Amino acid sequence: MSHAYMKAIIAKYQHGADHTQNVNLVKAKLDNIICNWAGPCFNTTMISGSMAKGTSINLGSDFDLFVSIIKTADTPKELYNKLCDCLQNSGFAAKKQNVSVGITCDGLKVDVIPAKKHSGHTIDHSIYVSKLGTGTITNIQTQINLIKNSGRLDEIILTKIWSKLHNLDFPSFYLELSVLKALYGKPKNQPDKNFMYVLRYLSTSFTNTKIEDPTNTNNVISDALNKTEKTLIATKAKEASDAPTWTGVIW
Repeated sequence: MSHAYMKAIIAKYQHGADHTQNVNLVKAKLDNIICNWAGPCFNTTMISGSMAKGTSINLGSDFDLFVSIIKTADTPKELYNKLCDCLQNSGFAAKKQNVSVGITCDGLKVDVIPAKKHSGHTIDHSIYVSKLGTGTITNIQTQINLIKNSGRLDEIILTKIWSKLHNLDFPSFYLELSVLKALYGKPKNQPDKNFMYVLRYLSTSFTNTKIEDPTNTNNVISDALNKTEKTLIATKAKEASDAPTWTGVIW
């Protein structure tokens, strides 16, 4: 029963069949705006984040748009602010977030992430992290591949649904890496049991566990939340793991 319930919950929050088509239409529109803004410094854009990893749900942003900029003297912070200005000047109600600028375009919520590409034969980029007030190096494609090929997509999706339903501030990549940490060595294809393992990890070890970006160990992903924010997640996870049925935990 629990296994079937978890599969039904995942299906409930997955995007509809027309979602990809709508995303591609919005991406094309934004590509045109961003390309005109960046001029010769434009490199490429790509759909990143949860949609690229296969972990997106209809409770969060519809997709992330990663913007790669080359041959610019701007710092990651300057690039971040200038792209935000560009989107505002294009008529969007742009909202500054931790590493992205949030907008709504043709009904879709989009997180736009400006990034400065490193020179040479690399796909490393520097992005601005507003919570830390500094830039950091990361490799988005490697992050995508890590999660996409982890074999833990069901558990990640369930944890994201749970987090959203309980109004928790849990950055997506931090959540994904925490699920992988919680399930290290655990069997696959048992989403109900594994989701319980995740909740138990979040309620015990999570708050004091250092989580690093696997593409750059100097980028400490767990620094995205402070102690109070982590404690709230741990408290909610303890309540969930102690609940007598799943219906009050994830619905």
